Amino acid sequence: MARTKNPLLQGVRGKIGDQLVIKQYSYGTVISAMPDMSKVKKSRLQEIEQQKFAKAVVYAKDISRNPVKKAAYAKKLKKGKSVYHAAIQEYYRKNKS
Repeated sequence: MARTKNPLLQGVRGKIGDQLVIKQYSYGTVISAMPDMSKVKKSRLQEIEQQKFAKAVVYAKDISRNPVKKAAYAKKLKKGKSVYHAAIQEYYRKNKS
């Protein structure tokens, strides 16, 4: 992991290919190697929760992309709250299990 003060990387985050990851922390920009997750074994419960979250994301994206649904959600929310996050939260409330 290396810290950098390169002005070209200020505010940049994400991965470059499958080799490097650029992260932003309060103390600056960090460049690190891509983590090797090939040997990580997920539990059955983790797999179920990941599938549930994936469905919640699809639900939230559908609402965010539809101007009518998005406007209806925005009316219900307090100022500064995200329609996308509120939709994910609603999905979880509706699909408790």
